[in-house]
Amino acid sequence: MTAMPYPRPVAQAAPMLGSPQGGESGAGPQGFWPDRRGWLILALYAAGFAMAHRLAALWGGSGFYSLWFPAAGVRLALLWRLGPRITPMVALVEILVDVGLGHVTLTRASAVTTLWGIARPVLAYGLTVAAIRWLAGTRRAGLFTAPMPLGLAAVLAPLAAALCAVPQALFNPELTGVANGREIIVSLAAFTVGDLLGTLFVAPPLLWIADALGGPRRWPGPLPTVAACVETAGVLVLGLALVELLAAGGLGIQPAPVLVAVAWIGLRRGRAAVWTALLVVVLIVLPATAGAMDTPARLQQHLALATVVVTGYLAGSFADAQAAARASLERRDRLLFQAERLKTLRAMSVAVIHELSQPLSTLAIEARHLRRRTEEMPGDIADSAALIDRQADRLTTLIRRLRRFGGHADANLQPVALATLMETVAQLAKAEAREAGVILTVPPVDPAWRVMAQEVELAQAVMNLMRNAIAAARETDHPVVIMTATRQGAWGAITVVNATGSRPAGKDGMGIGTFIARAIMEAHGGTLTRVRQADGMVVATLSLPLVQD
Repeated sequence: MTAMPYPRPVAQAAPMLGSPQGGESGAGPQGFWPDRRGWLILALYAAGFAMAHRLAALWGGSGFYSLWFPAAGVRLALLWRLGPRITPMVALVEILVDVGLGHVTLTRASAVTTLWGIARPVLAYGLTVAAIRWLAGTRRAGLFTAPMPLGLAAVLAPLAAALCAVPQALFNPELTGVANGREIIVSLAAFTVGDLLGTLFVAPPLLWIADALGGPRRWPGPLPTVAACVETAGVLVLGLALVELLAAGGLGIQPAPVLVAVAWIGLRRGRAAVWTALLVVVLIVLPATAGAMDTPARLQQHLALATVVVTGYLAGSFADAQAAARASLERRDRLLFQAERLKTLRAMSVAVIHELSQPLSTLAIEARHLRRRTEEMPGDIADSAALIDRQADRLTTLIRRLRRFGGHADANLQPVALATLMETVAQLAKAEAREAGVILTVPPVDPAWRVMAQEVELAQAVMNLMRNAIAAARETDHPVVIMTATRQGAWGAITVVNATGSRPAGKDGMGIGTFIARAIMEAHGGTLTRVRQADGMVVATLSLPLVQD
């Protein structure tokens, strides 16, 4: 039997290339033409593609494509990581590799057909990736919740590449010698199985490694417990043992027990666990099918293996997607609960304001009147009257601010950039700091750090701390207030630092500003800490969970 009309048919004793498949797209580069780093990545891809292509020759048959094609997984990982925009460049790299290593022979009569045969599967993968990314971006169905898009692309891209080869097989059979329907079906099956095993088994670990090198994430999910490892191993061993028992009973190689086992592991433990289980299965099957082996027998075993791998990986992806969806719902519920707490806090503040405003208004009027009547009196009477007037005025100002806070009706939490928030507060506090003779310092902040909050309330909380800091710093030999932002894991923190005098911070006022700030932070699901250090510096820190993009 001869090969299907795909470039680089695999001969047992010759270097091979299964079939050029594509991968998925990720958040890739915005431009089409790569920069210097892009060219380096493409050069590394060319080397990896060539090595994976040679490795696949061990599972090739006479006139057949390799029944395990790891180069497809390398391609998938690259396209998923960098995006579908680089699909033409990937196709160009594969053309250069195939021609340069002699995998294909270009003649004047067949050059166009041969080059198109190399590029066609890559383009099919790129289009599949782009379509899946678009569907995932529209969020029209829960099926496209991450990480399901990667699993779907790893399955659908090889199928799309195989289907794109059908017209050439039907209308140009002279290119490959495949002349009847049965040979076409068998060759398409071999083509697809080899690519599926490559995309599903090689791409995921490459992407996990790339994620680990590019960020703090080290494992696709929570680390497994001992009980989870024991359960996974027990289920897998049971499935493999049942396969051996069925084979010993004369029923042949039956994949159903292992298929059920990996489906169980995937649905229970997610992608990482099921991929580890699939690694054991693949390490058992692939060495047994490498080298000299009857092609139909190899195809039968690899079809069973592909069924197990597809089922297991999609089950694990589905489980991880469901876990991500549940986490998103829980976060939404927490935000709704926090919004309700803010509503309650406003209602309480309105009630308190209403009860305090009338007697305080009367007190302020009487205090002002008392001060005017005692201005000409000598001694402590005038000073005491002036102090009463000042404190009454401070209370009136505080009630006015509380009225603005309690009267704000927008209860929707929105992403708020810490940089923007700090800039707003700094502008508001600048006048007070200048009047008090205090230097206000605000270093630059990463604009990508965002929190879910009501901007007015959060700005009020930070402003309360700034007023306390300015009031404390003005009485010291170091009148400086520093407002900074830092990232602490999944949390963002705004820190206000100031020097203070011999009196403990907060003794100049009633402490209501700090109380309100703490209430606002707790209603947002955050925290407020205030620490007086040994050197006399006061550090107030507002912490909130960052928005995870």
